[in-house]
Amino acid sequence: MKKYQLKKQILHKELQIKKLHLHQSSSDVCAQLYNNLILEKAILKKELENLEKNPVIEKIKKFLPKKEKLICDYFKGV
Repeated sequence: MKKYQLKKQILHKELQIKKLHLHQSSSDVCAQLYNNLILEKAILKKELENLEKNPVIEKIKKFLPKKEKLICDYFKGV
């Protein structure tokens, strides 16, 4: 249910952004509101992305060793 609400809010923000895009250059208030809407949309997208992550897989990834790349690894092929 939360995912559905987030998707609905994102679509609503996109509609507002489209409407304000034409008036963005006309005034500072519109430009500021446009930028705020872009930020709010990005925050909502990040929340949706976090909801779609599987917490079990994320915990497993923390325990798996990561192969670190050393600076000398970049010069091996040269």
